[in-house]
Amino acid sequence: MRILSFTGGAGSMYCGSCLRDNALATELLRRGHDVVLTPVYTPTRTDEKNVSGDHVFFGGISVYLEQHSALFRHTPRFLDKLWDSAWALKLATKRSIKVDAKSLGEMTVSMLRGENGFQAKEIDKLLDWLRREPRFDVINLPYSLLLGLAEPLKRELRTPICCTLQGDDLFLDGLGEPYRRESMEMIRALSTHVDLFLPVSQYYVDYMPGYLGIPAAKMRLATLGINTEGFEPRTSRPDVPFTVGYFARIAPEKGFHFLVDAYIRLRKLPGIGTTRFLAGGYLPPEHEEYLEAARARLKDAGLAHEFEYRGEVDRDGKIAFLHELDVLSVPATYHEPKGLFLMEAMACGIPVVQPRVGAFPEIVEKTTGGLIVEANSPDALADGLLALQRDRTLAQSLGEAGAAGVREHYTLARMTDQVEAVYRELAGVGI
Repeated sequence: MRILSFTGGAGSMYCGSCLRDNALATELLRRGHDVVLTPVYTPTRTDEKNVSGDHVFFGGISVYLEQHSALFRHTPRFLDKLWDSAWALKLATKRSIKVDAKSLGEMTVSMLRGENGFQAKEIDKLLDWLRREPRFDVINLPYSLLLGLAEPLKRELRTPICCTLQGDDLFLDGLGEPYRRESMEMIRALSTHVDLFLPVSQYYVDYMPGYLGIPAAKMRLATLGINTEGFEPRTSRPDVPFTVGYFARIAPEKGFHFLVDAYIRLRKLPGIGTTRFLAGGYLPPEHEEYLEAARARLKDAGLAHEFEYRGEVDRDGKIAFLHELDVLSVPATYHEPKGLFLMEAMACGIPVVQPRVGAFPEIVEKTTGGLIVEANSPDALADGLLALQRDRTLAQSLGEAGAAGVREHYTLARMTDQVEAVYRELAGVGI
């Protein structure tokens, strides 16, 4: 099959959705399919070989300029190439630009308006390119926020269209009104141009029809999976120090502050012994004060010397980081539909302690690689950590089960099997 797959660039940040899209495209290419992985907004950053194309459609600079000035909606394309160039986009992603909720909401609504929005010129560029390309058998959009492309793509190419669902509600709920309501209404209307939606967890399969107002019959499960190469279970670790780990974006919605509070509670209990607390992951500039506030709470508790923030690391650094841990917890405060960090930790034989939200229960129940506790509760989180600290046999058995469970339920091959079957069904291509 010839497949066009769009992927949303996240600038200089490692992004779980980008990692997923790139890994899927890599495996489809390995299976002999002709896959064109096309970034939108910015180039993608991955921790494996990047198979995405060099050209970025809907370049972030162009989209921003067209949103805020009528002049740039009519500039000639030879000028657009300057700020659509790879060097310009990479330079822009290195700079911290804070976008307020109103501007973000207006831009989201404009993009969903498609050819009636301020970025209509970008759709023309995309269609011109596609007219020169050999026909695609199927097209995949990376999230519902790009459904403004569905109708023009369907009209021009008469090709089946899929849309992956992998975190759309977190973004939409953060827009504020009236932009959230307008966006939801447009997504509902535009969904008629999409043949099938591909949620990445059973939780999302069940949740998104009601949330977006899309028929459940249009949903096909495309379970998230990882390339387990390199994520081997560690051979051994000393009993001390007992190491609690966090590996995700440093942000309030990921619940880092809950884990800080849980660690402080854990350390106040008698007979805990030597412990430490490691954190890794991307720190957005706007959350630097959030991290410093967490450091201050640990300092006030006399625990500053036990905490270390390792920053953002590459794939090898991530595996090395995970191998230092005795338990991983990312107690997100929202209904996370993915949980890539859980799969990577469990693949390394590290048990997890997670709140009962989103896809976390289904991942832990399938793998039996951890404990599920009450959501938004530092006390419950501390109890889960304590259970593993006091019962190392339990921790080891959960770690071993998780490593086996990921390799049974959450592999790249299994994810690709599901997506490939959907693509073949829509394209009318036999297995």
